[in-house]
Formats: sequence, structure tokens, C-alpha cells
Amino acid sequence: MHTCISAVQHLSPLRGGAQSHLLRAADGACYVTKFQNNPQHIRVLANEMLATNLGLVLGLPMQRVEVIEVSDWLIEHTEDLRIDLGGAKIPCRSGRQLGSLYVGCKSPGMTFDYLPRELLQRVVNVGDFGRVLVLDKWTCNSDGRQAVFCQKKQRSQRYTAIFIDQGYCFNAGEWTFPDYPLRGVYATNCVYECVTGWEAFEPALTRAEEMDLDTIWRCAADIPEEWYEGDRDGLNRLVEALQHRRGAIRNLITEFRRSSRNPFPSWRESPANSAHACCGYRSIA
Repeated sequence: MHTCISAVQHLSPLRGGAQSHLLRAADGACYVTKFQNNPQHIRVLANEMLATNLGLVLGLPMQRVEVIEVSDWLIEHTEDLRIDLGGAKIPCRSGRQLGSLYVGCKSPGMTFDYLPRELLQRVVNVGDFGRVLVLDKWTCNSDGRQAVFCQKKQRSQRYTAIFIDQGYCFNAGEWTFPDYPLRGVYATNCVYECVTGWEAFEPALTRAEEMDLDTIWRCAADIPEEWYEGDRDGLNRLVEALQHRRGAIRNLITEFRRSSRNPFPSWRESPANSAHACCGYRSIA
């Protein structure tokens, strides 16, 4: 079983529906930490770990996730380690929480959660927005695709996208797969302009379609059982559903392609491809 890292310092509360907090851990790194008693669902911690691990296997730019142990002492001695539930401030739960390595810890002021269209076109890995669709359609991400953008150097005009927040994969706490064409996609079409055909989704698409059951299970192996309320049968069904859904990924992407969004205006369908089918934080405004 994967060992925990210990939280040693609270840095700040963060925006977002899960009401995450930024913590420094004993390894010296900073982690965006989702707590078991977050307002969304306890399973978003399990979802974040499983979907992120799958994304890393697919070669997507994501931050590693860890189990982070938060002590009673730290919560008792940190007034800001609270969650707002219905207007009441309650303490964050102690124990094992989900930590996602923070993108901006070593480069404050150089990481953004929004870029306008003219700057999105300067994202060096904009093609990854097509590839992350593979993950979001496969796992039925019921939220919009979230990303942050990093500048490697101050005043640089180039940005790198890193994909964050996989908590609403598997339909959040439901662990179901209600597929809709516009779910799990990025809000701005321009990130998909480089998609001209199925090759734009590689190598993530082939890696997903060929992923065996053992590899999927390895992505789930370190999830603490309290994050899915001890429902081992439910986790088994979820992993088996992922294995079964590998063959549906192309059809799900095709439904998005044919939607009213018209996300891939440069798509060129070849006969072969056609038969096979049958791109915390501040914002720049």
C-alpha cells in the first residue's frame, strides 16, 4: 500500500466547489488538498486519484496525486482549515485526504486558470486539449475540462497547459456514465482548431483502447477505502466499466464532433478513419 505524506503547514484556502486547501507537506512540496468532508462528495477524492493516474498513463500533462495525512493537531491549530456547509463553518476532517501537487508553488504569479483566446493560441501544448478528451469521454467527466496555464519564464509569451480537477469523472459521487456530447469538454473551441482527424488524439487514444485490466487496477490500487466508503464491489464495477468503455471512446468523441459546437472545423475524414470510427491561481483577462 502506498505510504502517506504528512501535512505540516496550512498555506491558504482555495477557490472551487470542493473548497480545497493549499498545504505544505513533510516532503517540502505544496499540495492542493481535497478533504473527505468536502461539499461535493467523498468519492471525488477517489475519482481524482483514479482519473489522474489514468491520465498520467495516457501521457497527459497532469500533476501527480498523493495520499496526504492531515493531523487533528493541524486542524485544531489552524483557524482557516474549515469548510462552509450551508453557511456553517465546520472543521476539515483529519486523516487521509487527496493531495494534488500544486503547479504554482515554485513560480507564484506565473500560473493562471484562464487565458483569453489570443493567448490560448500561444499554448505550446494546445494539442493536448484534444488528447485529454480521450480521458474525459472515457471516464464520463460530468464537469467542464479544467486547466491551468504556466509561464516558464517571467514575461514569457508562451504558456503550458496542465490539466487539473478530475473529481467529477465517473459522474462525481454517482459512479455512473450518463454520456452527453458537451460534457467534459473545454469551454473555448479554439483549443481544438488543430484537430484534423483521429491522429490528433494519439498516443492517448490507442493507449486507452489497449489498456488492460491490470493497468486500470494499478491506477486504483492506492485509493484508501474510506474514500469510496468501503464499497469494494462498487469499485470493482467501476474498474470493469472502464475496461468495457474503451471501445466506446471514438464514438463518444464523434458525438462531440457532430454536436452543435462544431469543435473541429479543420477535421478531414479519410475513408480508413471513417470506417474505424463507424486538442490559488490567477487569471489573465
